[in-house]
Amino acid sequence: MTGQPGGRGLEEFGWPGWLPGRRRPERDRRALAEELADIRDSPDGETRSAELERIAARADAAGDDRSALDARLALIESYLLHGQRWRLVEPVRRCLAAADRRPDLLPPGGREVLSRYQRYAVEALLGSSRVGLDQARALLDDLAAGDAPVVAELRCRIADHLGDEPAARSWYDRWAAAAPDPADGCPECARVRRAELLAGWGDWRAALDELADAGGPDCTEAPERVLTAGMLPWLRAGEPERAVAAHVRAYRRHRHERAAFPYLAAHLRFCALAGHPGRGLDILAERLPSLDHADDELSAMEFAAAGALVCAVATDAGLDARTVHRPASGSRPAADLDVEALGTALLDLATGLAGSFDARNGTGHQSGRIASWLAERTRAEQMLVAPVPWPPDWPEDDGPPDDGLADDLPDDRPVPLSLALVTAALERRGDRYVVDAADTVVGRWGEALIQVRRAGERGEILHVRTVASRRLPASRRAEAYAFCNSWNQDRLLPTAYVHDSGAELVLAGDVSTDLSHGVAPVQLDVLLESAVRTGSAYADAVAALP
Repeated sequence: MTGQPGGRGLEEFGWPGWLPGRRRPERDRRALAEELADIRDSPDGETRSAELERIAARADAAGDDRSALDARLALIESYLLHGQRWRLVEPVRRCLAAADRRPDLLPPGGREVLSRYQRYAVEALLGSSRVGLDQARALLDDLAAGDAPVVAELRCRIADHLGDEPAARSWYDRWAAAAPDPADGCPECARVRRAELLAGWGDWRAALDELADAGGPDCTEAPERVLTAGMLPWLRAGEPERAVAAHVRAYRRHRHERAAFPYLAAHLRFCALAGHPGRGLDILAERLPSLDHADDELSAMEFAAAGALVCAVATDAGLDARTVHRPASGSRPAADLDVEALGTALLDLATGLAGSFDARNGTGHQSGRIASWLAERTRAEQMLVAPVPWPPDWPEDDGPPDDGLADDLPDDRPVPLSLALVTAALERRGDRYVVDAADTVVGRWGEALIQVRRAGERGEILHVRTVASRRLPASRRAEAYAFCNSWNQDRLLPTAYVHDSGAELVLAGDVSTDLSHGVAPVQLDVLLESAVRTGSAYADAVAALP
């Protein structure tokens, strides 16, 4: 960190030639840039986002386009990091307007980055009813001039979301015919999205044809995302053994990853429709706490609807005496619910969220989707008589192995970052740790409390945060800033900063590593060793302060 903390006051008497309480523009710009640098070094969270919004508004008032753009870009990155895409529309719109006025503000490649953010903002319409339909369409119309394949995909998915299948199919044909462009995102994931649309329209064989060659080695979510998309089509197309094998393999990974929550609805529906509601209840019990922290309303709605179907089929199977613990959230107390009560609660949630989407969309399509899922109860009852058999090497009552895929991987083969990989690496070191409800690994090394979590859109960023045990009084703020400045100047890791909680100062540090292309276990060992060693040294240095 540099300089003094943010929130600097204005001079009492102003400057010659300026009204009292006003600064010269160049001085105001310097102050905004310094405050922005300070905020970028602060911990993630709502406080940081609010400060970035405040700086952007001040920069607008001061006519400082560069500071306003920088603040909003940082705000967008923060929203993406925390899965809050529904908040992207306004900052993206303002960034685009600023770039149109002042193209010189963008660095090389900046326009491509803004276009990607613009796409994310439009996609947020699909995940949250809090995004206005007209807002997203305006951004999409602006995007249409630059990227035909992406526009065809977005128009297809939005038409499908609204229930306009003919329009969706028309745009689907244009999307599928367009040559894939790596700049538009992972082409493998695009094929999976097309397969999911086809499955939603009941075109099971066409969906499987789309998945036939998907899931290449360059996709960090392969092959599990492909397997999840294929579960129900394989089941419907008369290949139940392949469907259950896909569920077994994919859930071994998805059960450990917070970012995999949107895939859980498919796993739950499969368990209900394959004649295994008991396994579905196991998944519900294991992942129900994640429902209260879902990143978007669509995944929460689909999880709840699929869970309600599982509960209905479990009741038909005579499992209604089982109970599932639902943790407290907000004003709702914790409770142990029987299957019928849990199914009712999940159905109420799913129908309420579907109603919110339909009220925004002006259609009844999402409520219809939920009703169609629940109507599959009759088909599921028939499967209870002759359920799909589990693979011989994984009996139903054993459950999937607790170690995910970590123990089966070659040490030098890069694979997607996962919670299982992190915990396996710490166990190889002999470290003690706990995993909290948000899938953050927490441990103490000497004077350091260290938190390890996966960040980013797909959980591809390894984020390690160190918090020193020692606190300093607020009166030593200048000394704390000087210490962090000195540390950051002399050492590479971790990036040190001061968090002012009001009564005392918390000295912390961060290390983030982008592992978009995967990480081998031996590489992860080195990264965690470095993060723990440097984090412990930082906390020891804080403890040694006078």
